[in-house]
Amino acid sequence: MELNPITNFSVYRTRQRSNAKASWRDAATVVSMRWDAFLQSEAQAREFAFRSYLAALDAEETAAAELSRLVSGGAGYLSAA
Repeated sequence: MELNPITNFSVYRTRQRSNAKASWRDAATVVSMRWDAFLQSEAQAREFAFRSYLAALDAEETAAAELSRLVSGGAGYLSAA
């Protein structure tokens, strides 16, 4: 049984959203882990731990923006990335 193009697109979009949500959750988990690592770090590792935390925040922000774009159907959601 072949699905029509509209159904195929709908399945594709659902998968995209699901993947984006999983990516955002993973990124949020990393933020929490990096924050905990920062709090537990020794003085000599503190700067590295904090920079690692900031990088995780940036990744989470990117993942959240992608999820938001897909959920809201914002501009460019059909464009090639």
